[in-house]
Amino acid sequence: MTRASSRSGGGAATRAVVVRQLQRAVDDLTKATLSRMDSEMSWFVELSAEHRASIGMVLQAGFNSFITWYREPNKPAPPLTVEVFGSAPRSFAGVITLQQTVAMVRLGIEVAETGVTDAVAPEHAAEVREAILRYGRELAFATADIYAHAAEIRGAWDARLEALVVDSIMRGDADETVRTRASALGWLETGHVTVVVGRAPNPQDGTAREGIVDEVRSAARHAGLTTLGAVQGDRLVIVTGGVSDPDKVGALLGSHFGEGPVVVGPVVPDLLQAHHSAAEAVAGLRAAAGWPAGPGLLTSDDLLAERSLDGDVLARDQLIAQVYAPLCSTGTGMLDTLTAFFDSGGSVEGAARALFVHPNTVRYRLKRVADVTGLSPANAQHAFTLRIALVLGRLADDRRGTPSSL
Repeated sequence: MTRASSRSGGGAATRAVVVRQLQRAVDDLTKATLSRMDSEMSWFVELSAEHRASIGMVLQAGFNSFITWYREPNKPAPPLTVEVFGSAPRSFAGVITLQQTVAMVRLGIEVAETGVTDAVAPEHAAEVREAILRYGRELAFATADIYAHAAEIRGAWDARLEALVVDSIMRGDADETVRTRASALGWLETGHVTVVVGRAPNPQDGTAREGIVDEVRSAARHAGLTTLGAVQGDRLVIVTGGVSDPDKVGALLGSHFGEGPVVVGPVVPDLLQAHHSAAEAVAGLRAAAGWPAGPGLLTSDDLLAERSLDGDVLARDQLIAQVYAPLCSTGTGMLDTLTAFFDSGGSVEGAARALFVHPNTVRYRLKRVADVTGLSPANAQHAFTLRIALVLGRLADDRRGTPSSL
């Protein structure tokens, strides 16, 4: 029923008398409602004096709005959200929950319904009670509307703030401000952070771009992970915390990306170090085109060789430190054996002839190469990475004037 609906009762003169009686009762009704809230609602007692005063103004505005509505039933009026909640500060909906507001409105109506017996003449009490109930229903709808609007605004603001945090991480500008903003978005600083990047799903895939991050967050939450995400152009970036196994994280989140490779960056200690993981993941995504037959889900370390050829200095340094240097330090001829193996086209027998050793010695040394570096010379992609590492290491030795093996 709308505010313009006709209501039973006497003429305009009688209605004016009732209105005056109601107006005199507004302060008492407000005080009675606040007193009931103070004794019956524990959350009200915990509010600051400022917000308690705001509630008093809202209650008073609600009673006055009802009186105006009752006095002029056929006159167009502003929305109840303006009449009743206009006196509250903008932060009101962020402090008082919808459930608490509904309880407050219900209590105010209950107090008003009971108080009209003393406020108006007995012959008008029934009509006023009925009007209060009608008005209360409309006020309940207005309450739901204002909170729905507040939630919509908060959702849009959170999305912008989340995109800003992710952008700061990607640019390497993360500081304590970023940590604070992430915390406001629900980020839990559990350590072990990694960044996952890949193509964002196309709109034709049936997933709205604004809903992609929400879907990822839901999937991660079920796995006990904390995430921040953003769609940047055609790229989806997900920052994930609480990671124990980056491969499992990639497998969990990979289905939410679009076509093409998805690259998981290395695990770093916390959010402020996430830009290191982001830089390697992005470099891996860029270099993944150099391995077109590679799997859809990759780590940035899987692409060290491709990244180094793409000009990634960090990848070159990693290959030298993690592959070439350990092989040089073994002192068991593994570097020479690996070189002979490659130069003979991957033939164990050919390498054995070149080194004047038994083929089993070559096999043993190649196995040791795999143990030391985690890369098997018998695997084509691993062999490619190993060979790039040898080239980079020898070039570095040559620049330093350090003698190298074959």
